[in-house]
Amino acid sequence: MQSFEDLKNLYDEIQERRGREAYRYIGELLQKARVLRDAYLAEHEPNKDKGQSWRSFIGQNFEKLLQYIITDPIETIGFKLVNGKKLESVRLPEPLDAIKRNVTINYGESEARLPDADIVIYNPENSQVIAIISSKTSLAERVAQTGYWKLKLLESENTAHIKVYLITPDRGRTLTRLNPSTKSRVIAEMELDGTYVLTTEPLEESNKVKLFEHFIEDLKQVIEEN
Repeated sequence: MQSFEDLKNLYDEIQERRGREAYRYIGELLQKARVLRDAYLAEHEPNKDKGQSWRSFIGQNFEKLLQYIITDPIETIGFKLVNGKKLESVRLPEPLDAIKRNVTINYGESEARLPDADIVIYNPENSQVIAIISSKTSLAERVAQTGYWKLKLLESENTAHIKVYLITPDRGRTLTRLNPSTKSRVIAEMELDGTYVLTTEPLEESNKVKLFEHFIEDLKQVIEEN
């Protein structure tokens, strides 16, 4: 397990077996990927910290895997997406420069920042940003951070319409129960536009926290409303 291509190939194998429900088995994929990653390091880089190496690897590649999974469904409904890191450059070609302007948050006359977005969904006809996605394998403080960016986007008429979503396998199972709720579940329910979970585990769903299979249909509804 050396690259994103290795991770993508594992997902393709699961998709061949599981079909449309392949997303539910992301946890299984991550477990297998870590075993393969550790085996590779044991053979080729035995002195490397396996835990740190895994966190770095999956941190860089999980959002790429999610982008791979949702690209075709989003393009099928006439929209496109871009990795948020691509918008961080000072000089960008069109339409990336327009997308960046449409999602930038102004903190005053002298400061502007991009929200922490792993994936940005936009209309290719006018570069209007429809939604941003935050993706993490485990939540930690990520839910609160994502909620913060939602509040900042709401402060401006130019960005108030942008939906903020969190997509996660929720490996720590902090979103599982609606009542009693964890802090992460409360924030997901109150602050975000939608949280979508990739899991085979039981999940108490609500209008705001759902299984990932609902994501594209919910996005279609948002687009129709806009």
